[in-house]
Amino acid sequence: MPQPAAVADGFEARTGGPSAGSEFAPLLRTVQARGLLKRRHAWYARVVAGNALALAAVVTGLVLAGDSWWALLLAVPLAVLFARTAFIGHDAGHAQITGDKDIGRLIGLVHGNLLLGLSYAWWNAKHNRHHANPNHVDKDPDVAADVLVFSGDQAGDRQGLRRWLTRNQAWLFFPLTLLEGVALKVHSFQDLRRQPPRERLVEGALLVAHVAAYSGLLLTVLSPGKALAFAALHQALFGLHLGLAFAPNHKGMEMPDPDGERWGHLRRQVLTSRNIRGGVVTDWFLGGLNYQIEHHLFPSMPRPHLRLAQPLVRAHCRDVGIPYTETGLLDSYRQALRHLHEVGADLRTP
Repeated sequence: MPQPAAVADGFEARTGGPSAGSEFAPLLRTVQARGLLKRRHAWYARVVAGNALALAAVVTGLVLAGDSWWALLLAVPLAVLFARTAFIGHDAGHAQITGDKDIGRLIGLVHGNLLLGLSYAWWNAKHNRHHANPNHVDKDPDVAADVLVFSGDQAGDRQGLRRWLTRNQAWLFFPLTLLEGVALKVHSFQDLRRQPPRERLVEGALLVAHVAAYSGLLLTVLSPGKALAFAALHQALFGLHLGLAFAPNHKGMEMPDPDGERWGHLRRQVLTSRNIRGGVVTDWFLGGLNYQIEHHLFPSMPRPHLRLAQPLVRAHCRDVGIPYTETGLLDSYRQALRHLHEVGADLRTP
């Protein structure tokens, strides 16, 4: 993934002139001068080690609990730790952990493919397209019309079951996230066909290893019925946790007009993103994604530096007259759900 410092000179060329690029350039210089783009190897080493130990503790607890319905209680902390694992893989994909591409890929493969059953290559390709053009209906895969739609134009083409889903998508959003854990695995296996042979071999082998180890552990410790119940509860809570982390970031924010004015990097990232207020608990629960504006402006910035960059970004946006959106966690969900409800409004009108 290109680093912000490396691509700074390219912003003006891509956004149509020096005025667009100059809005971001002073902020970039300030952030670089503060050392906020320097990596935090020790911090990430502690995070990775702590997460690995916590996962091992839950697995040990599952083995000690044995074939008991009480073992299903461990699906809750395991889902939370799976989300922590996903956040580490996310940071590795953005080169936040290390500048060594091979080491970063190894960290991503371990935390994505092996531990989660989530293809690192698939996620990285999809997520990079999202970062390049957030909330752009033609270029951002996260707002492409699928089970959910995010614009009135998308809603107008819906028929049958999809039309019913769109009419009720605000009510269905969080229930649908319960399926996200399984959906990510399905997409990961489907994407193997796109990958070049060598990448496909490594990615596919690790995905299969995850499925074998996960199902083998549950079926060794639990009866088939309890194992199925544990897996269903665990994957549902994992998907819900990811939904709670990703829902506030962009839904209900500006969506660039495909045929309208081309925004520079600063406006493209700030106007389409929403920050979440909170403290240490919010930072931990959302994996640093509550600083969505800063993360989109500086994708390779290490997670612990995002909160340090926030006052700089907020002040710069105020100086150049760009709205900086920040709200509470619950209000962010209300805004996102309100947007989904409004998108389907025409389909609810007789």
